[in-house]
Amino acid sequence: MTQPVDAEARRAVRPVICYPNDTLPRPDLALYRAARAGARKVSEIIVPPRDAAGFRVGAGQFFRISSIEGPQVGDLNLWNANNLSERFYSGKSRALHGTHLTVGERMWTSFPYLRPMATITADSLEWYGIDEFGGSVHDVIGTRCDPYTGNLLAGTQYHHCCHSNLIRALADETGLSLAEAEGHVHDVLNVFMCTGFTRDTGQYFMKASPVRPGDYLEFFAEIDLLGALSACPGGDCSSEHSSDSAACYPMRVEVFAPDPAALAGWQSPPVNGYDQSHGR
Repeated sequence: MTQPVDAEARRAVRPVICYPNDTLPRPDLALYRAARAGARKVSEIIVPPRDAAGFRVGAGQFFRISSIEGPQVGDLNLWNANNLSERFYSGKSRALHGTHLTVGERMWTSFPYLRPMATITADSLEWYGIDEFGGSVHDVIGTRCDPYTGNLLAGTQYHHCCHSNLIRALADETGLSLAEAEGHVHDVLNVFMCTGFTRDTGQYFMKASPVRPGDYLEFFAEIDLLGALSACPGGDCSSEHSSDSAACYPMRVEVFAPDPAALAGWQSPPVNGYDQSHGR
């Protein structure tokens, strides 16, 4: 194909950030850290390898996801515990913060609510940054491994991918049928997963996660949360992400409750203030 004579000039146009985020409301990390220092653990779950589990976190509490036995990535879904239609919006979180999340950045809820649901307050892998391949950890670009894509690409019927794991966990936690639960499962935060886009073809890639036992990602719950975490069947995702042969390990979720006095002045964020008239 013949290029236009001004092809290089068109390519040289400088990019513009779509959503400058300097006006976003900033979390009070100093307040959160002071509250976390005196918090007590109130619950804990262990997510089995190649499976998922649900958990609940009250507004104003903290939850920590940890690697405990070996390098393992997890797919995280979050919902408003009182309204499943308000759930994590990975696409908008990506647009506001970037392809990977870390300390001080937030998981935002779906329309028409669009408010912070969880704020990342601690990340033991924050040191990783962006590597020479463009890879980083805790992405909001991957969708979750699922049986439909597996069937499309390889003709398989694999039931312990993250999509199916999250469906079972949500059904168990809420009493919904599998069919009802599936409609609420959504794109994830890929906890500990190391991903990026190739520079030549723009394809989504994964590589061995840098996570090791003892590493963690910790959050402050801005609203009452129902969560589900899947310990991905790809293990550390160094080779494939729907596999019965990859080494897989359990993950831990702990919930911590601070002294209410330690959060004096904090309020759960209201839903988005747009009037929803949509020009009519």
